[in-house]
Amino acid sequence: MKAVIQRVSKGFVTVDDKVVAEIEKGLVILLGIAPEDTVEVARQMVEKITNLRIFEDADEKMNLSALDVDAEAIVVSQFTLYADTSRGRRPSFIGAARPELAEPLVSAFAHLLTDQGVPTQTGVFGAMMEVAIVNDGPVTIVMEY
Repeated sequence: MKAVIQRVSKGFVTVDDKVVAEIEKGLVILLGIAPEDTVEVARQMVEKITNLRIFEDADEKMNLSALDVDAEAIVVSQFTLYADTSRGRRPSFIGAARPELAEPLVSAFAHLLTDQGVPTQTGVFGAMMEVAIVNDGPVTIVMEY
């Protein structure tokens, strides 16, 4: 499982010009699923993300977690995080999980975030989405389990 975690002051996802997810202060998480990933892997990653101290305190130090600042999240499935560009010019995505495995794990990941105290919305799995991110900081963390 791979995640690109961006601290945002605003983020939203549109599908066919319709907003399907929108948050203010929080996290936009681009999530890639590998064939060997499980709900337990998702649980471990969610626990780490919810407690990452990447939000600023009163002294402008990154000492606060998403839980501390009542952040929200958007999770967007992104199989392209598993792009293999080692050969040729067209990326291979063979390292990404098939949709029948990936879709339920992305959904489980989002539900686990909500269960941990970070209200979470999602994009639309498999849809052509436009993801708007106003990166705050900028703060971007890449995480892999």
